[in-house]
Amino acid sequence: MRVLGVDPGLTRCGFGVVDGGSGRTVTAVAVDVVRTPTDLELSSRLLRISEAADEWIDLYRPEVVAVERVFSQHNVRTAMGTAQAGGVVALAAARRGISVCFHTPSEVKAAVTGSGSADKAQVTAMVTRILKLSAAPKPADAADALALAICHCWRAPMIERMARAEAAAAEQKRRYQARLAELKKAGPT
Repeated sequence: MRVLGVDPGLTRCGFGVVDGGSGRTVTAVAVDVVRTPTDLELSSRLLRISEAADEWIDLYRPEVVAVERVFSQHNVRTAMGTAQAGGVVALAAARRGISVCFHTPSEVKAAVTGSGSADKAQVTAMVTRILKLSAAPKPADAADALALAICHCWRAPMIERMARAEAAAAEQKRRYQARLAELKKAGPT
């Protein structure tokens, strides 16, 4: 499975592609950070991120795009910019029929380090180790993008099993309610 991980941000937006193999095998394909100048108008910054997302998706052809979910930040302005950048990337994927999965920062940290409260240095160190890279990806946004892709590769089978179980439970419930309706219609026996 090829996954494009995106650590959204207006100033620095991290992009990382990994290929997931059997078990927990993952291989780095590409990583970079797209930067937009802070003095540029918001719409122009989002356009640059959108164009970068288009290029990455067209070049690397991911099966899924994993984007960091804006969970909570103290600075509302930063949170809004992060959410807008993530939305632009999700839209680029959706236009191509590529599924998008959002992961919280704590899910990503737990997946790659074993602790949902790991710091950026720990995440970078583990990404470097997991992908057997000769040097740590810099800046942290690049490592975070790869961590998102790794997280999705490792969590996707569980997410898929849960979705199948939920669908099966919903079908069971539908059948049960249909049977109850039939019995009610038939009246007392």
